[in-house]
Amino acid sequence: MRVVKLSLIGLSLLVVVASGAAAVVHARVVHHWQFGHVDKVFPFSAVLRGGQARRVSPHETTNATIDGSEITITYGRPSMRGRTIFGQLVPYGRVWCPGADEATTLDSSRNLRLGDLEVPAGPHTIWVLPTRDTWTLVVSKEPSGFHTNYNASADLGRVALQKRSLDAPVEQLTFAVAKNPDGRGGVVTMSWETTEASVPFTVQ
Repeated sequence: MRVVKLSLIGLSLLVVVASGAAAVVHARVVHHWQFGHVDKVFPFSAVLRGGQARRVSPHETTNATIDGSEITITYGRPSMRGRTIFGQLVPYGRVWCPGADEATTLDSSRNLRLGDLEVPAGPHTIWVLPTRDTWTLVVSKEPSGFHTNYNASADLGRVALQKRSLDAPVEQLTFAVAKNPDGRGGVVTMSWETTEASVPFTVQ
């Protein structure tokens, strides 16, 4: 076993203990915020290959321009990997971050109305409360965070999600932002396993 020091974009220090040419490692990431001091230590999972760290769940963005507003969702994309997701890996009745590592963010250049919730322009972390029957989107005032650090006191509000079952499973968590073909606004959609959850929005 050996200790390897690595640095990743947005993460100031990563110290891991690993063995072998390709090993899954669990590290502690020390995150320095803009004020120059260490704020929190986050757990982090990566794959070490040839001395380079790669995320277990790749991070991606999806974006679209809807009615003059640039809307971007940034999130980690975990895979099913043979696991039962909803009801097991993601328990029912508990607020969950739909992503991995850093919390999933929804950013808009203009104010939005998600369902009946007014959401100011700018980045917000988004969360989901799934149950067997109903799903709820939770929008936080916090612009960033980590996927296990849900802060209920920072809730901006909650809105019901439209949920439906899919015929074929979606291996990797997937977000999409699309124009509403029936009129103004658009739809944010999340798909994983055999569940699709969506919420309509309009630009204010």
